[in-house]
Formats: sequence, C-alpha cells, structure tokens
Amino acid sequence: MVLFDVLFVAVAVVALWFGAGQFVTGASRLARRLGVPGVVVGLTVVAFGTSAPEFAVTIDAALAGRSDISVANAVGSNVLNLGFILGGVAVVKALPSSLAFVRRDALLMVGSTALLLAFVADGRLAAVEGAVLFGCLVAYLAVLARSADDDGVAAAPEAAGPLDVVRLAVGLALVVGGGHLLVVAAVDIALAAGISEWAIGITVVAAGTSLPEFATSMAAARRGRTGLSAGNVVGSCVFNLLGVLGLAAIVSPLAVAPVGVEGTAWLLGVTVLVTVLFYTETTLSRLEGALLVLLNAVNWALSLV
Repeated sequence: MVLFDVLFVAVAVVALWFGAGQFVTGASRLARRLGVPGVVVGLTVVAFGTSAPEFAVTIDAALAGRSDISVANAVGSNVLNLGFILGGVAVVKALPSSLAFVRRDALLMVGSTALLLAFVADGRLAAVEGAVLFGCLVAYLAVLARSADDDGVAAAPEAAGPLDVVRLAVGLALVVGGGHLLVVAAVDIALAAGISEWAIGITVVAAGTSLPEFATSMAAARRGRTGLSAGNVVGSCVFNLLGVLGLAAIVSPLAVAPVGVEGTAWLLGVTVLVTVLFYTETTLSRLEGALLVLLNAVNWALSLV
C-alpha cells in the first residue's frame, strides 16, 4: 500500500538524518583523537557524513539497477542544495563570501558539473568516467589538506572512547539501512502513482537525503556562521558529483535517460548562476536567495508534470 510506503519513507529519512549525525560525531572525535588536522576532518569525515545518505541511496539504487534514481538523487540533491537550502538560508540572512572561495570551491563546483554533463551526454556514466570523477575528488582533498599543513592548522586532541566507536557503527548501519529502505519505498510510490523514477528521485529522495546539509546550514546560520552555511552547501555539491556519482559508476556503470541529461544541464545553469551571484558582490543577498528558491520550485514542478 502507498500509505505504508509513505511511512517507510518517513522512517528512512529519520534513520538517514540521525545516522549521519551519529556517524559524523563519532568519526570526528576519533579522528581528532588521532591528531588529524581539523580542516582535514571537516573536508573528509564531515563532508562524507553529510553526504552519507546520498552515498547510501545512490549506490543502493545503482546495485538494484535503478539508474534513474541514482543520478536523480545526486543531481536533485545539488539542485535542492543550491535552491531551497542555500537560497532559503540567504532569504533568512544574506550570505557573505570571498573571492578565494569563489575562485577555488565555487568554480570547482561548476567544473565538476560541466564534466559530469560531458560524461553523461551519451546516455551513460561508465566505470572509467566514474573513476575520473572520484580521482578529481581525491586530488581536491589532497590539495586542501596540503594547504592546511602549510598553514600549520591542527586540531586539539579530544577525549574519545568506546561510545564513539558505537556511534560510528550505529550511524553507518542506520545510513545504509535507511538508504535501502528509502530506495525501495520510493520506487513503490513511483509505480503506484504513475510517476517516473527520475521525478521521485529528484524530489522525494533528493529532499530526504539532503536533510543533513539543511540541518547543518540552518544551524550555522542561526549561530551567525553564515560563511559555514555556504561552504557546507558548495562542498556537499562537489562531494555529491565527484564522490557519490563517481563511486556509484565504479560499482555499477549507470545508464542515463534523456531526462537525466536535461536535469544535469539545468544543474549546470544553476551552479553558474550561484557562482556569478557570489562573485558580483561576494554576497548572496536575500533577493538573490529568493530567486534560487523560485528556480528550485519551478524545476520540481516541471519534473512532476
């Protein structure tokens, strides 16, 4: 029954959200206990933690032969991150930026999206193309980690114990289990409602897996750390394209329907727009944030028609 599938979606979303939080907490404390620099922890453990739902859902869907959901989840999560999340936070409070952030991180986001579009233009994302994407992510993290070492940035050791190991294991189990449940329930809903898997993937599934990014960005904005909100969203977008889709294609090459190519082209347009808006005044104003929210709403409406 559709009612049970909707309930399963809700349960899966809660499992993904709670599991990602526990994974990030446990892994971060353990990594810092080992003396790993804080910036490296943020760029690897925390970045993976907030993107863990996308990883779980995308790879699970790829293994199940649901390529549309795999691609739609990653692409849809990025559209939602830049539209509803980044735009929504900017509506609440304008987001400042810096030229360094635009030139390095935002432009990398644009380049990653353009590379993905070039790869999927032929209707598939091959294993070798996935390896290229994932390799780009590894290179990016290596450059940032080296920059942190050069700057002498280090994290103070934290007390970590058995409870953090439990958090790590439980969090990972919840993310993997929740991801599988979300894919199964979303496919059932799409079949029952006569909606394409792409449409359900870019809306329901993408919204569910983007909850960690939403929670992190809103929490940072409430504490006045608006720069962290922008960095979290852009960083997650890069991680989704290079890491999530890259690894999914390595595990199981993905067939990409024409609507997937169109969706990726739309995402490229949104990433270029966001980068330009940040670059013009190094600030994302409330009006510009409202524009991004509107564009996301239009994209959702067109997907469901």
